[in-house]
Amino acid sequence: MANKNQSIAGRNSFLLAFLVFGTTLLSQQSAPAAKQTTTVQPKFSDVTSALDLHFQHIASHTSKKYLIETMGSGVALFDYDNDGRLDIFVVNGAPLSDPTPKGTIPQKTRPEHWNRLFHQKPDGTFEDVTEKAGLQGVGYGMGVAVGDFDNDGYEDLYVTSYGGNKLYHNNGDGTFTDVSKKAGVSDPNGYYGMGVICSDFDEDGFVDIFVANDSSPNFLYHNNGDGTFKEIGFSSGTAVNGEGREQGSMGVTVADYDHDGRLDLFITNFDDEYNVLYHNDGKNSFTDVSYAAKVAEVSLPYVGWGTKFFDYDNDGWVDLFVANGHAYPQRDHYRQREFLFHNNRDGTFSEVANQAGSALLEERVGRGVAFGDIDNDGDVDIVVADLDGSPQLLRNDGGERNNSVLIKTVGVKSNRDGIGARVKIVSGDLTQIDEVHSGGCYLSQSDLRLHFGLEKRSKVDLIEVHWPSGAVDKVTNVGANKILTIKEGQGLVEQKNLKK
Repeated sequence: MANKNQSIAGRNSFLLAFLVFGTTLLSQQSAPAAKQTTTVQPKFSDVTSALDLHFQHIASHTSKKYLIETMGSGVALFDYDNDGRLDIFVVNGAPLSDPTPKGTIPQKTRPEHWNRLFHQKPDGTFEDVTEKAGLQGVGYGMGVAVGDFDNDGYEDLYVTSYGGNKLYHNNGDGTFTDVSKKAGVSDPNGYYGMGVICSDFDEDGFVDIFVANDSSPNFLYHNNGDGTFKEIGFSSGTAVNGEGREQGSMGVTVADYDHDGRLDLFITNFDDEYNVLYHNDGKNSFTDVSYAAKVAEVSLPYVGWGTKFFDYDNDGWVDLFVANGHAYPQRDHYRQREFLFHNNRDGTFSEVANQAGSALLEERVGRGVAFGDIDNDGDVDIVVADLDGSPQLLRNDGGERNNSVLIKTVGVKSNRDGIGARVKIVSGDLTQIDEVHSGGCYLSQSDLRLHFGLEKRSKVDLIEVHWPSGAVDKVTNVGANKILTIKEGQGLVEQKNLKK
């Protein structure tokens, strides 16, 4: 049963990356930005209860300790009703018998096992709208991804579970319809991936696929541009760590952390297997720089799960968050604190959780994580899903003191969300790149809008959007502290002020 659960869990998370993504991208280089000093030191406050986000994940532990009991579940940040405010969807487990007979599919027999959708009200608090939306779910829930698969202007949900994956169509009236059978989404067999992300790593105009595998070599599937892929994990240097060892990989995130114009990889791992930062050297070649970048040693006693590069202090250099928690309840230090790494702008990071608020130091059993500007004030907030616990909504207090922009992409020839689009922005001496991703992290979905910190710069000189269709849009000379909507073929179509 454990092996079957492992297979199900792995293939479910592998599906997360395939909900919607573009097929081609154009590439570009960005020049290194000059260093500047910043006095901003944001704090993260746990506002879960204050904002009425009431939820309890149920893992249903058994004496058999099946893998799905330890894997946890994900969380999504998305605006399902297009009111301009991010809503929260959390995935839940289901009851397991002890032991569970072979072939038994767990069912969500009671409301406490339901997945939950929380709508953000105008005052910033949340209300549970699960029943109205029809998103109670089936089976032992695990992962979630977001994308407008039918391009009707409303974000749809793909939810993975042991017991059946579901594609929910957003009807645009606050309700969702299960269209899994109609859409033809059947599970593939044989994958054991834990985290998956799609990106054009070699900037050849075609989207590649990276799979973080548990206790086996990672996969990097290079897109050959003819509808086929070649697995180049070992030749690229990403299959194993710098010591030549396979690792128990969990979460994955990508970003240009050193401003050299190429997207780098970060992967969370099991304890005694350090978290790995692969520097993208170009031409499908990566180097393990984990110890040199100072993200490895601190991670050795921890089991890492959800993770993401994000600029928490809006200084224009992406930082890094990791949710931790052991897989085995019988182990010491089962509950573990979170990591927050500040980018030092010289290729290294400093772990600063103890400077960023006591909420990050609270020992929890973290799993999936979603990132987004929940209150639209210009800085990135965090929602952490805990195994057998309540979620943790971490409000960023202080990041908004530096300037930023949020960019929403709307595709026309490309998919409507612009998933797969690469965005470059230039503000004075600062150049940044990012991509629109569905899935990633670990079983979770962050806000599809791209966030760029600007420090004290007051405007953006240039925005280039390279769409999956091959089209390129350019926007020039726009003010900071805006939510910018860029539509394929039309450029800037809407701008709103952030709530500074």
